[in-house]
Amino acid sequence: MKESHEQIENFPKEQVRSAIQAGIGQAEEQMKDNKVSYKHGYRMSNRKRKSLYTLSSVAVAFGLLVASSYQSPALASTLSQIPIIGSVFADSNSVGLKQAQKNGLTSQIGETQTVNGISVTLDEILYDQNGISLSYIIKSEKKLGEYYLGTGMDYTINGKSSGGSGSYEEKVQSATTRTAIQEINISEDMPNSFELGLILHGKNGETWYFSNPIKKITDIKKIPIHHSQNVDGISLKVEDLSLSKTGMSISYESSEKGEDFELSRAGDIEFQVVDQDGKEITSHSGGASGQKIKDKLVFKSNKKFDPINSHLTELTVTPYLALPTDGGGVEFDEKGESKDLGFKGGSLKPVKFKSFKVKIPK
Repeated sequence: MKESHEQIENFPKEQVRSAIQAGIGQAEEQMKDNKVSYKHGYRMSNRKRKSLYTLSSVAVAFGLLVASSYQSPALASTLSQIPIIGSVFADSNSVGLKQAQKNGLTSQIGETQTVNGISVTLDEILYDQNGISLSYIIKSEKKLGEYYLGTGMDYTINGKSSGGSGSYEEKVQSATTRTAIQEINISEDMPNSFELGLILHGKNGETWYFSNPIKKITDIKKIPIHHSQNVDGISLKVEDLSLSKTGMSISYESSEKGEDFELSRAGDIEFQVVDQDGKEITSHSGGASGQKIKDKLVFKSNKKFDPINSHLTELTVTPYLALPTDGGGVEFDEKGESKDLGFKGGSLKPVKFKSFKVKIPK
């Protein structure tokens, strides 16, 4: 009687055996380490600009994917345990990034550079109304230490250095493999298309450099708001609200008299947004870039949210202060020399802003 499964010619036994062993070892390590994701930010400042960030850690679990073109029914269940990395955006916890990847709104790069046994692959880039999102994969021949690559990539716009706010999240896949997502907040004067330069530094002096043309996605709906209020010395001006398939953002400017960025509450503003059905729109926070203008500290930012449903007609927006409970940062002078900043925000007092409504035109 004929066997139900014929032998595959040139079957790569050794490669499959090695892959299985690697997959099992990696799966055991994932179960042991509980796959920790590190999400953190940093602070850059000079006489013109200072950026504020948050710090948090989140436990996550990554799925297992099959990576073999030589599968048979007998091997399928075993090979399905071998973890590989697909789209970092698609595997993220961000609804907006998943939507962007699903709808083909990202630029797929896939460029890899290897320095000192560490390979960095720039996976995808998204440029929307919220800012610039980057995903990359880090693989090393040796075990990587915590925060080996710092807090993400520095960037240039058309070859010129630029500073701004954002966040960096790193997910540990194994002792030698990580994925990362970096968010870069944009300013109003950034062009719709430009050459984006990216520079990543390792602890031992390694440097990875990428350069790619990027273009902002289309079909972005901008709704003017022009809402202003002054509370306890804090001036808040909400300029507009932008919508697209990848998410929602609120653009604003805030200011407060003072000299010390650490003691200014105007840079700690967030927004709670609720739709007409009482459902809250998930916020992804974000930093605020600030500068000193005469006797005031002035901040600008685009706060990010999940995409909203097309049937919504009205949103209620409530500004509030997300005052830090600990932290600090690093300040850079004009010569590029750094100075650690201690935490001074423990004495800051909260205020209560008024809510306002935004109509969503059809």
